[in-house]
Amino acid sequence: MAAERRKAVVLLSGGMDSCVAAAIANQSHRLALLHTSYGQRTEARERRAFEEIADFYGVKDRLMIRLDSFVQIGGSALTDRKIAVPEFDDSAVHASEIPITYVPFRNAHFLSAAVSWAEVIGATAIFIGAVAEDSSGYPDCRPGYYRAFAELVRQGTRPETHIEIETPVIAMRKSEIISRGLELGAPLNLTWSCYQFEDEACGTCDSCRLRLRAFAEAGLSDPIAYRARVTQ
Repeated sequence: MAAERRKAVVLLSGGMDSCVAAAIANQSHRLALLHTSYGQRTEARERRAFEEIADFYGVKDRLMIRLDSFVQIGGSALTDRKIAVPEFDDSAVHASEIPITYVPFRNAHFLSAAVSWAEVIGATAIFIGAVAEDSSGYPDCRPGYYRAFAELVRQGTRPETHIEIETPVIAMRKSEIISRGLELGAPLNLTWSCYQFEDEACGTCDSCRLRLRAFAEAGLSDPIAYRARVTQ
């Protein structure tokens, strides 16, 4: 009898990158899916995407948590409704200025919760769908960030605990992520990326435009509904 596969916690926002990270993790691990609501504008729609993707993979180990402190902290257009979500600016994607949609140090909070849960349930890996090159320039999506966090995990858990931080799409362009997802049968039609709306994607925010451009580069049409479809 083949040995039972090891368990991995996958941080699943409901977006395309995390969905493909889950599909990759599913090739070698049993999935435990973690979703965080943190007061973002589209939290209900993202939670629905999480549930539908979890159902698709038949995952029973699910954890949904809330981090309301991000709304209190503010400083991001995703959590402070007094700050407008900007329309996509291609020149800003590669600029040094951090966009206003960055949620300060968010991924450290997500990873900390994942490590805590992983240690309790005996998971040996944490998968996160961070993307470095073809993203909106968030500092907590850089490879060095995850190398540093992996060392923090080693220093801050039980001696017998061994948890790897896996970033399987971090070096991919978004079009490559789409292609990889399709190869693995990932349910990209269930994902949600829009920063603004929950009924139809706006098509104009950074996340929507990067996603639409990626599908166009892959020679495909994005299966979700948009109010506006602009790829340039």
